Amino acid sequence: MKDELIRGTAWNGRLRVFAARTTALVSELQRRHDTFPTATAALGRTATVAAMMGVMLKGNEKLTIQVAGDGPLGKIVVDANAEGVVRGYVDDPHVHLPSNSQGKLDVAGAVGSTGYLHVTKDLGLKEPYRGSVPLISGELAEDFTLYFADSEQSPSAVGLGVLVDTDNSVLHAGGFIVQVMPGLEEAQLVRLEQAVSAMPHVTALLDQGETPEGVLRFLVGDDLTIHQTVEPVFQCNCSRERFEKALITLGKKEIKNLIEEDGQAELHCHFCNEKYTFDADQLESLHSLSDRN
Repeated sequence: MKDELIRGTAWNGRLRVFAARTTALVSELQRRHDTFPTATAALGRTATVAAMMGVMLKGNEKLTIQVAGDGPLGKIVVDANAEGVVRGYVDDPHVHLPSNSQGKLDVAGAVGSTGYLHVTKDLGLKEPYRGSVPLISGELAEDFTLYFADSEQSPSAVGLGVLVDTDNSVLHAGGFIVQVMPGLEEAQLVRLEQAVSAMPHVTALLDQGETPEGVLRFLVGDDLTIHQTVEPVFQCNCSRERFEKALITLGKKEIKNLIEEDGQAELHCHFCNEKYTFDADQLESLHSLSDRN
């Protein structure tokens, strides 16, 4: 099945709801970065929530999530936009830890429980919006729940999951966000809390063949209206031309040093892991285009 992300409302508009199946997206991230299972789960959870947060935006708006914990993964960085386009990376993709006490991938151990979750949104204004919260678990769903409540004053329930097979392939990935809107009654809040507590793990539901809509119906029942459906996809905006421009801005002296010392330049995009090589002749051409000495 193709990946799918839905945005909707429930309970007469008193809940804003999002759910996603991101198996293909997370598989592509795993393939590009050769992530080991625990790193795959951490990067995949972050990419999933980024995709859902992206469709909260409009037009050309975009966001960047950075998870900076004290675990062996280092930083997780993910970009997303309003059209469901996602890219991301983790500092050390080759992290895999023993299972935690529940027999699950130890994402918290890999991310760390000390550090910060940062969200930067480019909303087309003079200055971007920036929100940060301390990590409270490293499992990420709980950390994003805190982010929504603290930085965006939006009480939310967040569920994220990535199921990785023994051969390191991604079996299922997905998640949900349910946000409380003004007017929700106390009895409805209690009902929502009970539904979240009783809900099976999101990857278990996906493994049973549930769709993102089905995942949401476990939480809110049949009073659900879907407003948007998109396919979240991996896409990077890097290109050879962008790296050429970056080399030109180094100036003639730095380009000349590259030619004399290495005879070439190899530039690497963190987000998609593509490499761009420029030989001596190509560097000479860029040297002639540079305005800086």
